[in-house]
Amino acid sequence: MENVYDIRQYLKKFGTIIYTKDPIGDLHLMAEDLQELYKAGILPIRDYQVARHILRMEETRIKRQRGDF
Repeated sequence: MENVYDIRQYLKKFGTIIYTKDPIGDLHLMAEDLQELYKAGILPIRDYQVARHILRMEETRIKRQRGDF
């Protein structure tokens, strides 16, 4: 996984489609779903860590763009 799109595509394989019109809310929901996949042993630790990092970086980017920082 290299970006948020890749994460969305990965989650789609498990029937998860997240779109709430709140980009940060979407990122949080994706993070929760990834955590559940990791806990279930489906998602390897390294992939989980990379995906979480991507989501955190995207959240930071969105907040800076909005002026929240």
